[in-house]
Amino acid sequence: MDGRQRGGVANGRQMRDLAGGAISVIKKALHKLLEIHGLEIRCWQRCCIPPSRPENSRKWLGYRMSMCWTPNKVTLLRVLVGFAAVSLFGRGMWANLAAVGLTVASIALDALDGHIARTKKLATPVGAQIDILGDRMIENVYFTYFAAVGMVSLWLPVFFFARGAATDFLRGLTMHAGHSGWGANAMLQTWWGRGLVASRWSRGLYAAMKCLCFCYLGLELALTRGPVALIGELAADAKMLISLGAQLLTWATAGFCLVRGLPVLLEGWKYFADGIVARGGKRIARKIA
Repeated sequence: MDGRQRGGVANGRQMRDLAGGAISVIKKALHKLLEIHGLEIRCWQRCCIPPSRPENSRKWLGYRMSMCWTPNKVTLLRVLVGFAAVSLFGRGMWANLAAVGLTVASIALDALDGHIARTKKLATPVGAQIDILGDRMIENVYFTYFAAVGMVSLWLPVFFFARGAATDFLRGLTMHAGHSGWGANAMLQTWWGRGLVASRWSRGLYAAMKCLCFCYLGLELALTRGPVALIGELAADAKMLISLGAQLLTWATAGFCLVRGLPVLLEGWKYFADGIVARGGKRIARKIA
């Protein structure tokens, strides 16, 4: 056998080895895909198909809720729904009405994430901060849009942004000091502070006021403003009355927002002052040393 023949045989062996290795890799990959596919089918059946026995239906509903919904997921969905609603405003008569419906859905989701956190015992300090972040995003995007189109004062979104930044800053200081948003170690120690900020009636009233405010402004936009308004041909007095109602409602919401923020500002300020005093004492001690 000459050199060419020996080289051909060696190349053939290498090709067969490569082909065998490739086939082995493909078989392993297919086997893994089948395992994953079977796992996905089992998970889908367990999560989405109700059991045949009635006594297991309640367990299935609880499992499905725990698998598919968490407070943080609902908060994310709420923010997305709110942004979708704002993006529809000003795009036509029916788009404005759809935006109003999405606004109501966004506020309803705000109540749902708290309900899931309480019933499933999933309330955490991080989850509370994510919920507050979602509230800030919703408030700012709505009031900024309505201010940009001239329906409310520009100072309204500025106020909500400043109030949210101040209260969140103080909350961060208290969390750094070891306090939480609820329980015996909560930041708010006075009964009136807890009543204004953390009670269900306060949170529910504030959510209802925001929902009413956003929906009122959205309906005003859909009914009386723009070339596609449903009842745009109104008398000047009627338009002025509707606009006055919007101003009163928005500033009433802002006023209640300020009242709810006062306990956080008053009780959180001492942590800010204590931090300044502590840093000043450390500097003096360093200079003396």
